[in-house]
Amino acid sequence: MEKIVLLMDPGTRNMVIDQKTVDRLRRVGEVVLNEGGTSAEEVKPLLAGATVCVTSWGNKPLDADLLAVCPDLKLLVHAAGSVKPVVSDALWEKGVRVSSSAPMLSMGVSETALGFTIAASKNFFNLNANLHAGGWAEGKEDIRELYDLTVGVISGGWAGRHYIELLRPFDVDVLLYDPFVSSERAAEWGARKADFEEVLRQSDIISIHAPSIPETYHMFDAETLALMKKDAVLINTARGSVIDEAALYAHMKAGNLKYACLDVYDPEPPAADNPLRSLPNVIMTPHLAGLANNGLKKIGRHVCEELERFLAGQPLFAEVTKDMLAKMA
Repeated sequence: MEKIVLLMDPGTRNMVIDQKTVDRLRRVGEVVLNEGGTSAEEVKPLLAGATVCVTSWGNKPLDADLLAVCPDLKLLVHAAGSVKPVVSDALWEKGVRVSSSAPMLSMGVSETALGFTIAASKNFFNLNANLHAGGWAEGKEDIRELYDLTVGVISGGWAGRHYIELLRPFDVDVLLYDPFVSSERAAEWGARKADFEEVLRQSDIISIHAPSIPETYHMFDAETLALMKKDAVLINTARGSVIDEAALYAHMKAGNLKYACLDVYDPEPPAADNPLRSLPNVIMTPHLAGLANNGLKKIGRHVCEELERFLAGQPLFAEVTKDMLAKMA
């Protein structure tokens, strides 16, 4: 009989886990719910004897002290994105398998990026403003269908891959920049691997899906933005640190891109006087691209599915290893 401990606080649990998920987990083991906080002192008694642990936003690392009370722990499913806040060297040394719900969140991210892609191509944003100002079809001449365009994708992680998949019904050429993805793998997904400069110069639309790591910090700066087509669209649903916002402001104020569609910023929230707020060609949403509201319950379903795969001896869908962390968000 498994002992499955849901280690997140009640508020977070209610956000990602519904009763249907709890009932499904109870079919494979005893389920322990955390009705308090997430400090080590509060969670240690809950972990005693656990074989499966489910963490989420707000949980701290499972270090050697916590692992000492659950010597039979064999699986950690993180009901959130990055596992970095909850893993530790002691956890890896113990051989605990780790899975992340990042693919579920990434689906929302890539779907939002596709929404930006369609809306920007169709020039929805300017047309909406014109209609509210009393106009009609001014700007209609700037509409572009998703046909015979080149779409650049920055990073082939979960979100980037799903975005490429979502583009399949459209007759577009997809370029992928990702140093860790082979040309053969990119072709399997429906893209052509390209270097960063080629993606910048050739793409009509660029969608950023890169993690926030030192190698991606301000990879879009004054120099690289200047390589993009003047009527291109830049979409960022990844991390704000990938773009130098001061450089982007100068670039957009000069009218050098059709739109910059931003869902993420550095820092967050953006300051009230952030000059990007003043530009009509910069479309801003409040970090909503990942799953929101009812969509967050997909995470609970994923937790159940990963546990069921593990118990059946099947490969985990979203396993994370220690070696993978260096190139992950």
